[in-house]
Amino acid sequence: MTTAFGEQLAATVPMVRTLNLEFLETGADRAVLRLPDQPDYHNHLGGPHAGAMFTLAESASGAIVIAAFGDQLGRAVPLAVSAEIHYRKLAKGPVTATAELGRPRAEVVAELDAGERPEFPVHITITREDGATTGEMTVNWTLRPNS
Repeated sequence: MTTAFGEQLAATVPMVRTLNLEFLETGADRAVLRLPDQPDYHNHLGGPHAGAMFTLAESASGAIVIAAFGDQLGRAVPLAVSAEIHYRKLAKGPVTATAELGRPRAEVVAELDAGERPEFPVHITITREDGATTGEMTVNWTLRPNS
């Protein structure tokens, strides 16, 4: 982990620790996580298992959600609603997931202020070290107001 934020997530999210995910960048507009090349998590082709890549991308989406909406946690809990992933090319070696919010933060918070339960997508691109896109994922999130 390269940030205190990453260390905090690793302490609270077991799969982050299990896969040794590395937090390269975490911000309200973008989060970048890396899955190191680990033979224990290889598939039958010698690259990262699809489940490990899914977890990497979902973790990147969660990191950006916490970074963008952490100040709202006193009144709402973030929940993943759905996720869809497309595997584009064979992944080998370490892979990196870059997550970006699909809606402006202010728009989502305005809906929460209006008493609504906002939903918003997070788009993630998974790349190999050579820059080739190996996967794309969208996770749809909501901020569920506390009762």
